[in-house]
Amino acid sequence: MDVLEQLRQDYQRFPHQQSYHLYAEDVYFKDPLNEFRGLSRYQNMIGFITRWFQAIDLDLHAIEYVSPSQIHTRWTLNWVAPLPWKPAMSIPGRSELTLNDSGKICAHVDYWDCSRWAVVQQVFGVRSEP
Repeated sequence: MDVLEQLRQDYQRFPHQQSYHLYAEDVYFKDPLNEFRGLSRYQNMIGFITRWFQAIDLDLHAIEYVSPSQIHTRWTLNWVAPLPWKPAMSIPGRSELTLNDSGKICAHVDYWDCSRWAVVQQVFGVRSEP
């Protein structure tokens, strides 16, 4: 199965049953809150999301090869925060995935279309446009 199709399926079932075999052992990950290297740390981050967030839905809007070694995605991550008033949260964004010579994802960089502050405001019911 093509990497693009496997990623499409991963987005549909996120954060469960992810295709970690697609990632290099020393994968580099970065988003507005995290920056690290290593597949085990990547798996731990997904595990944290699984344990702490509720009603997780990763809506994939687009996925494409922009070069033989580069995949871009556009998505919106929705979840319910584990707080007594159960605020609905949402982050629109995009990912840039780089494949190494072995066809494994060696870099996964996420960009949010909103500020970290806009995400925090959602905890208190404040919605702002990106």
